[in-house]
Formats: sequence, C-alpha cells, structure tokens
Amino acid sequence: MRTIPIPYHTGTADLHIDEASLEAVIVAQTHGYDPGQTETDIIRSALQNPVGTPPLHELAQGKKNVVLVTSDHTRSVPSRLTLPILLEEIRRGSPDAQITILVATGLHRPTTEEEQRRMFGDRIVDRERIVVNNAFQPEDYVNLGTLPSGAEFCVHHLAVECDLLVTEGFIEPHFFAGFSGGRKSILPGICSKETVNENHSFRAVASPFAASGVLEKNPIHEDMLAAARRVNVQFIFNVALNGEKKVIAAFAGDLEQAHAAGVAFVRSLAQCPRAQGDIVITSNGGYPLDQNLYQSVKAVATAETCCREDGIIIMCCGCADGMGGDNFARIMTMGPPAEVEAYLSAIPPKESIPEQWNAQVYVRVLKNHRVILVSDFLPAEQIRAAGMIPARTPDEALALARAEKGGDARVVVIPDGVAVVIV
Repeated sequence: MRTIPIPYHTGTADLHIDEASLEAVIVAQTHGYDPGQTETDIIRSALQNPVGTPPLHELAQGKKNVVLVTSDHTRSVPSRLTLPILLEEIRRGSPDAQITILVATGLHRPTTEEEQRRMFGDRIVDRERIVVNNAFQPEDYVNLGTLPSGAEFCVHHLAVECDLLVTEGFIEPHFFAGFSGGRKSILPGICSKETVNENHSFRAVASPFAASGVLEKNPIHEDMLAAARRVNVQFIFNVALNGEKKVIAAFAGDLEQAHAAGVAFVRSLAQCPRAQGDIVITSNGGYPLDQNLYQSVKAVATAETCCREDGIIIMCCGCADGMGGDNFARIMTMGPPAEVEAYLSAIPPKESIPEQWNAQVYVRVLKNHRVILVSDFLPAEQIRAAGMIPARTPDEALALARAEKGGDARVVVIPDGVAVVIV
C-alpha cells in the first residue's frame, strides 16, 4: 500500500492506494527543483539582470507616477518578498515618485485588508497606497479601442495615467490561456467586466488552441498580449514556484521577452508524458487556488486529458470560500451538462456572462466523466446540485470510484493538476 499526500486547503489529504493499481503518478519537476539560491537572492539577481530592458531603477528615473500591478488573494505570488524589493528599486531611481499598488482582481471579489496584510505584510499595507481593482465600477475604466478579436478594451484608468507601469506575477500552466503571468496582469487583471467577459467568451474558450501550455494561435493569449502592449507595460517581474509555493526562479524585464524566458523555464519542468487511467485523482495544489469550486476546474481540465472515456475524475478541493461566484453557481446547477453547454454556446461573445468560462469547461468534462469532489467545506447538497458526487476523503472517493469501475481499474494520480502540462 502506498500513501500519496494530495495538496488540500492549507495542508494535505492522504491517499492510500495499492501500488499494483497505479498506472502513473504525474508530478511536475518544479516540485523537487533545487535552485541552489535563497528566494531573496533569486529575486535580486533577476532584477539586476533584466531581459530586454534596462534595470527597473533606471526605468524609474524621472518618473513621477508609477503603478505597480500585483495579484490578488487567489494567487500564490510571494508579494511579501517581492513587493518590498520592487518598491526599493523604483525609489532607487525616483525617490519622490508617487507609487500606487493596484491589485489585479479580474472578476474576483475584492481582496480584503486582512488578505492584503497576509499577502503583502503590515508595513506595506500601512505605508503604501493600495487600490483594489473592481471590474464592476465602470467609472474606473477608460476605453482604448478594440483588441484583435474585436473585443472592446476597457482598462483601469490608473494604468493609462501613469508614466511607468510595472507588473508582478507568477508563471504556471493555465488551462485556457496557455500560461499565466506577464500580460495576464492587465487582461483580465485590471480590465472592466465587459472586456474580461468577451476575452473569456464561449467561442474563445472553445478554440482548440485555448489549452494548457499553448500560446501560439491562442485567441485568449493574443488579446491579452495586445492589451498589455496597448497600455505600455514597461517592466514585468514574474516568478516560478515549487509545490511549497517557494520561489525557484525569477524573470524580469520586457513584457514579452521576460515572459517567454519564464514560460520556457516552467515548460521545461512542467511537461509530463500522458498516462491514461480509468480513475484520475488530482487537486488544485491546495490553498489559495482551491478556495472555491470555480477555480477547481483548472486541475479537472488536466485530469480530463488523462482520463479514459467514461472514466472518473476525483478532484480534491477544499472550497473554503464556497462555490466561487453567483453566476458560476447558477450555471452549474441549471441542468444536465449537455443542456448547459447548449445554453452557453448560444451566448454571443459581447454578451458573455461573468464566470461562464469555468462552467463551460466543467460541463465539457461532465458530459464524458463522473466527477467526485473531495471537500470538507462545500455542503454535499451543493456538490450534487453541481452534477458531482460528494466525498470527504481521497480514500472514500477512491472507494466510490472503484465500486463503479471495478477492482482492476487503472489509477492515475496527479497530486497538483495545475502544475503540469500533459503532452
């Protein structure tokens, strides 16, 4: 019997499984990667050796109004480490610059002060100007025309009014944007709900190129990149993380060149060969990405690529923050998957509903696979209403799956389904 810890909420949940039934355990090499440096050394080294731009302190010289875009409470960006150093670099070049930290929420709920203190530290919350993006306040946005897809581009006015725009984030595989990081800080990070909705339309998400690890010809990526170029992001700082959310690499400099370098690094460690199973067990890598059911589809989409037709996916997701959004919850509980998909496919891009995209991917999966959700926080009746089977532990879920698929079912385990790209 083998014990496999599955990331879950702020810890792990153990899966106990007979070795003989294991087809594969798929783990990204990022999880065991040893950079040979401290996190702070990695961060400072990247800033001292930017890709495609002068150092940040040189770019900051003479700048009066600086906006630094950072990620919200749903992301693992180690801002406690990175923000103080980025602020130090900006002030090294322009000691008197007015700096605004703009929290990129996309369509997520606003980041609370308590969450900001956990993410950034008390010193930054008490001393710096922090603005939390709210995509539902139209007065905060300016229209900069259209993007390659034809979508209207409305972005937070602070990004347009500043004379130096800097972003920070982290790079990992993304189930329809290819990879996170870089341009994603702008779109969806600080765009209006209309722009985000259209970028995430049914048509865009249904593209065969809107997939994990794919950037070329990806319509979602193309609009995101065009948006970041339009507002003149002059400097990015992105990190790569291991399974413990520790920095193992950092990439600074030009919007495209630095992001490409980071993507190449992450891809080299994240790509894993495909294995097929009758049962596939995964997670979202634990907190903060497993806060709600809405986010859980990211790992489910990875599991889908390894699950045989009519197989069962077991998703371990704490869901401490519930379903994750009223629209998502409504769509997920409105009927059988095929009916929901038909409803979503009829929505024109410019009329896209917030959160429909994660529901779109979920119903695509649910048309072909049963999904068992392991959650301590989400009530069983809500799980069933969303078309899934509730379980409290990975072992309970595996027993339920075996009862349906038989004792000889082959099992694939992907402990962190967000960290891998299946090829």
